[in-house]
Amino acid sequence: MILESYPDNDQTLSALGFDYGTQRIGIAFGQSLTGTAKAICILKARDGIPNWRDIESLIEDWKPDIFVVGLPYNLDGSESELMVRAVKFANRLNGRFNKPSYGMDERLSSAAAAQQVIEENRGSKKRAAIDDIAAQIILEDWFAELATHKKTK
Repeated sequence: MILESYPDNDQTLSALGFDYGTQRIGIAFGQSLTGTAKAICILKARDGIPNWRDIESLIEDWKPDIFVVGLPYNLDGSESELMVRAVKFANRLNGRFNKPSYGMDERLSSAAAAQQVIEENRGSKKRAAIDDIAAQIILEDWFAELATHKKTK
């Protein structure tokens, strides 16, 4: 895999997290000091390609230091076709906006996001887009693993 998992320095970081999909891309913002993130929006995509001006606008508004992109491995740990596209998306983020992109295993983030929506809606299973919540979970999981990684260095 091409993406690194963590930065080499110990600085506090702000990040935009992405739950990449071919039709929708969920986005969250967070920072490593508290390890928390907030779901901020869902962008439409055409065959996995977002409107790059929308992403540029988010970068201008939130001023992240880095990007964290969820990597959709298959449940058995093998690389999925969508994962290859997510890595390509992360590399494009890096190339267009000159900020590092990191990857995070997101195998169970959508299921966790769906459960969170059900709990927040008092058990109602109404269909709601969960991509931004999945991005929040991806980013918070990445911050937690980053903190563990820093302790073991």
